[in-house]
Amino acid sequence: MSASIAASAVAAQQSQTQLAVAAKIAKFNASAERSVVDLVNAAQENLQAVTSSAGPGKGAVLDISV
Repeated sequence: MSASIAASAVAAQQSQTQLAVAAKIAKFNASAERSVVDLVNAAQENLQAVTSSAGPGKGAVLDISV
């Protein structure tokens, strides 16, 4: 009887540990995704700034024909 109680306690502890690890991983993934979104937004803003600062006739079209 006491062995089954001990086994249940160990299983409950393992379950709590697994949930805690899963929560930390989910939080890390959300943070990483947020960082990627911020990076893409910054790249878009930089691209807009670069293309808008080019003078007339510069930076809009690139002729690569040989």
